[in-house]
Amino acid sequence: MKRAVAVLGVAVLACATAAQAAPDPARIAAGHYQAILADCLGCHTAPGGKPFAGGLVLETPFGKLATPNITPDRDTGIGGWSPAQFRDAIKSGVAPGGRRLYPAMPYPSYARISDADINDLWTYLGTVAPVRNRVNVNLLSFPFNIRALMVGWNWLFFKPAAAASKPGKSADLIRGEYLVNGPGHCGACHTPKNLFGADRAAALTGASLSGWFAPDITAQARRGVGSWRVGELVTYLKSGHNSHSMASGPMAEVIENSTAQMRDTDLSAIAAYLKDVPGDGASPTALAANGARMKAGAALYEENCQGCHNPGGDGQSIIFPPLAANPVVQQASAETLIRVVLAGTQAAQTARAPTAAAMPSFAWRLDDAQVADILTYIRNAWGNAAGAVSPNRVARSRAALQRR
Repeated sequence: MKRAVAVLGVAVLACATAAQAAPDPARIAAGHYQAILADCLGCHTAPGGKPFAGGLVLETPFGKLATPNITPDRDTGIGGWSPAQFRDAIKSGVAPGGRRLYPAMPYPSYARISDADINDLWTYLGTVAPVRNRVNVNLLSFPFNIRALMVGWNWLFFKPAAAASKPGKSADLIRGEYLVNGPGHCGACHTPKNLFGADRAAALTGASLSGWFAPDITAQARRGVGSWRVGELVTYLKSGHNSHSMASGPMAEVIENSTAQMRDTDLSAIAAYLKDVPGDGASPTALAANGARMKAGAALYEENCQGCHNPGGDGQSIIFPPLAANPVVQQASAETLIRVVLAGTQAAQTARAPTAAAMPSFAWRLDDAQVADILTYIRNAWGNAAGAVSPNRVARSRAALQRR
């Protein structure tokens, strides 16, 4: 009898200990949402790879980096880390052993995430399937492969600060500013960088990135989202398209892995904040329609483009995006447009837009001068206004795509 009671007591104690050690489902769910806000899956999953197992190669101005394995595998992932070490890596850019991280892992933005939210993210990642996948992360050449250089970079450019009070701002604007500049790290792509890869002052006004140009997303009327209503911005972030534009390239991946899964209230907050970020107010003058390049571009557009995008550049519903009044078309840089024409592209695939529209490559059909003329025409027709595109710029993009 005593033995039975003792066995029962041990069993009860074991069950109580297990229950105490089991992660709280609410914290797991909260951590999963933090992973969505920070787009962890998109960066830490290689094409065809296991979720969060790393190996995605990122192209930076300084060379290539591969994203690490952040599954709870003890040998090749973060299973041997402590919660404090995880927090230091996310918010300070310092991994266990004092190893300095590069800001391709956007710790300058993540520094704003609360410790509580970081702990929830840690709890969630502890529940994903561990994957044994050893990644050679640092693919940079000398001297950029010397991680100690990041001590100086951080001293110059990493200035984490607690969120300041914003008198007179609505709760939506405060939340939106936090999401855009904190976990969403939108500036990592959309803010221009200096020679050292740090953000310049013109936040969210567009930047070149891996052969694409991440567009201006301020309230600038022509190149930014100033002409979009809040609801139209929410639709774009939720589905990957709206009546103005369609997401492709890196933005399509962000929408699929992150914004399409965000709460509508958070998407509304992001939209409200972006509509509140002042643009530069520039209003360029369109090229004359009777110019030689505009005439050549118009003829080429009629032959190659208007079957899908229509003679007036207004596109066809959600199948083919409009070119008229499209902010991407009128960016300071035509890098994205050149890439799309030469390499083709596919739009985001989301629950609200399950059939992802696609555009084929025209590199085989059009030479550099023809691509330049078509894009010059598109960027200055139907009320658009932007700089002419040079054949030399197209040639550089074509060569870069061939190298890739």
